[in-house]
Amino acid sequence: MRWSRLASLVVVMLALVLAGALAGQAQRSTTLPQDVQSLIEAKGLTPDQVRAAIQTYVPPGKYDEYLMFSSGGQGGQVLVFGVPSMRLLRVIGVFAPEPWQGYGVGSEETETILNWRTKDPRLAWGDTHHPALSETNGEYDGKWLFINDKAGSRIAVIDLRDFATKQIVQNPNAVSNHGAVVSPNTEYVLEVTQYAGPFPFRYVPLTQENYNRHFRGLATFWKFDRGKGRIDVSKSFQIELPPYWQDLADFGKLESYGWAFWNSFNSERAIGGTLEKKPPVEVGASARDMDYLHIVNWKRAEELVAQGKYTVINGMKVIRLKDAVEAGILYLAPEPKSPHGLDVAPRGDYIVVGGKLDPNATVYSFRKIQEAIRSKAFSGRDDYGIPILKFDAVVAAQVKLGLGPLHTMFDDKGNAYTSLFLDSAVAKWTLGPPYNPPERAWKLVQKLPVQYNIGHLTAVEGDTTKPGGKYLVALNKWSVDQYRNVGPLLPQNFQLVDISGEEMKLLSNTPVGIGEPHLAQIVRMDRVKSWEVYPAGTNPLTMRPDPNAVKAGQQRIVREGRTVRVYMTAMRSHYVPDRVRVKRGDTVIFHITNIERTKDAIHGFAIDRHNVNLSLEPGKTETVVLRAERPGVYPFYCTEFCSALHLEMMGYLEIEP
Repeated sequence: MRWSRLASLVVVMLALVLAGALAGQAQRSTTLPQDVQSLIEAKGLTPDQVRAAIQTYVPPGKYDEYLMFSSGGQGGQVLVFGVPSMRLLRVIGVFAPEPWQGYGVGSEETETILNWRTKDPRLAWGDTHHPALSETNGEYDGKWLFINDKAGSRIAVIDLRDFATKQIVQNPNAVSNHGAVVSPNTEYVLEVTQYAGPFPFRYVPLTQENYNRHFRGLATFWKFDRGKGRIDVSKSFQIELPPYWQDLADFGKLESYGWAFWNSFNSERAIGGTLEKKPPVEVGASARDMDYLHIVNWKRAEELVAQGKYTVINGMKVIRLKDAVEAGILYLAPEPKSPHGLDVAPRGDYIVVGGKLDPNATVYSFRKIQEAIRSKAFSGRDDYGIPILKFDAVVAAQVKLGLGPLHTMFDDKGNAYTSLFLDSAVAKWTLGPPYNPPERAWKLVQKLPVQYNIGHLTAVEGDTTKPGGKYLVALNKWSVDQYRNVGPLLPQNFQLVDISGEEMKLLSNTPVGIGEPHLAQIVRMDRVKSWEVYPAGTNPLTMRPDPNAVKAGQQRIVREGRTVRVYMTAMRSHYVPDRVRVKRGDTVIFHITNIERTKDAIHGFAIDRHNVNLSLEPGKTETVVLRAERPGVYPFYCTEFCSALHLEMMGYLEIEP
C-alpha cells in the first residue's frame, strides 16, 4: 500500500493514541497486530477514516466537549448524546413512561407531571419534534430544556440540574403543534399550531365553508418564570391566526429582538376528500406557487395584553385576528410553496427559509421588512385582512442550493449549512454582508452527501447569537444499507460532520433505534451545571426539600384509619422498614428517601405484580400511593444493581384478606 505524507502523519497520530492500549493488550493476546499500520491495513481504513476515528475517540474517563439534546420523535422522549463521541448518555422521560427512571410508573411526582390522575383519556405517548434550550442574551445558558408534543399540543419543561421533566402544559385551544422555540432571554416559549382546528375547539362539520370560517391557527406565547422554573399559564397569551398550517418558528435576536417569524403552508386551505374523488391534501396544499411567512411583533402583542385588549377563551388570553391586524402585530410575506425550515441568522438581520419544493434558500432582510412595513409596501391582503408585504421588497437573496432545502444552521465564520432532503446532502453556503464581503456573499461553497434523506440538522450552538462551529450533525431519516439488518423497522442515522475547516468532512455514523428524531441542539458541556447528587431529601418535582423526607432513625409505619403511611429509607443494601403489613382495601403511601450521599449510588424500588418502579438517586425522596386490592405477599426489591448484596436488598408487602 502506498501511503501519502498525510496518511503517514495520521498513522503516527493514531499510534500515539493506541500505543499504550496495544502495548498492554499485546502481553495478553496473540491476535492483535503489533504494528499500527498493519492494524489500519487489516481493517482497510483510508487516511480520512483514521483521522475521523482519532477525532471522535474519547478515551475512558475523558469527557465529550458538547452535549446534544435530540427529540425522540414518536418515542415521546428526549435523547442526550455526547459530541464528538456520539455516545448516547441519557434518555429523558417526557411524554411517555420511561421505566429505567421510574418515570410515570407508580411515582406520584411523575404521574402528576403526566396528569394521568386527572386526564381522560390518559395520553401515554407523545411525538417530540423540536427541543429548545433556555437562553440568556441569545446564548444557551444550560438551565432548562423545552420540548413539544405534536400529537397532544403539549409543551414540557426539563430542568437540567437533574435532566428530568418538571412540567407539562397542554394547549386548551389547539390540537397539534410543531415545535418549541424560546425568546433570547427565555421570556417566552413559543408554540405554533401545525394543523388548523375549530376555534374555540369544538366539533364543526368539516366542509370547505366551515373550514374557512371556523378553523384557525394559533401562536401561543407561554410565559416562563425563571425563578420558579415553570411556565406561568396565567401570564401567557395567544394570537389568533388564519387557518393555514403554521410550521417552524424562530424568535428574532439582537437586530430583530421583539419579533418572531414562522412559516406556513397550505395557504390553499385544502381539506382532502379522496373517497369523494377530490384531490388528496398533498395535491391541494401544493397548488399555489407561494405560501406565507408570518411576521409578528410580539413585544407589541405583549403591550396589548397588558392593556387588557384580549378575549379569554378556555382560560387563555387571546388576541383576536382582527385586533392583531389593526394593532400592527401581524404581517405576511410570500415565500416559495411548502416551506419548512426557518432560521434567524446570528445577528438577527436575516431570516432563512427552506422550501421543500423550491431549490433555493430564500433569505429575508429584517431591515427590508421594517422598511416595507413603514412604507406600506403591500401587494394586497389575504382573505382575513392581513397585509402581505411585497416579495421583492423584503427578500435579500435567493441562493440555489439543490433539491429539498429544509433547515439551516450557522457557524462562527459567516457560513450557513442547509439540509437538502431530496439530494441527501448538506449544503454549505455564505451569508451576505456583514458576515462576508460582497464578492463572497450568497455563494454555494460545498455539498456533502449524507445517507440518506436528511431532514433536520444541528451545529454547535448554531442557532444562537454566538455559533460555535466545529461540528454539525445530520439527522437522516433513512439508513438503508448503513447497518446490519434488524428487521424492516430500520434505525435513523445520525452523521457527525467536521465543519472546522474549509471543507466539511464526514466523521462518523450513529444508529438511533428509539424513535424518529427531528431537531436537536448542541451546547458546550461547561454551560450545563447538573447535580451529582440531590440535596438530602429533595422532592424531584418541586426541587425543594420534601416534607415527607426520611432520615436515618426516623423510619416508621403509621396507620391513619384506612390509610397506612410508610416512611422508608433506602441504603446499601437494605430498606428500613423491610416488612409492611396492611389490610385489603387500605390505601398505602410509601415515602422513600435514598439516604446515600455517594455519587452514582442509585437504588430502585419495585413491587412485584404492581405498577410501581422508582429510580432513587442519592438524596431523592419519592412517594408511591397504591390501593391494596389483591391479598398476597409481594416482594419489593431494588432494581438497580447497587452493591455485592444487591439481590438481598428486598422486603415484603403483606396484604391481608
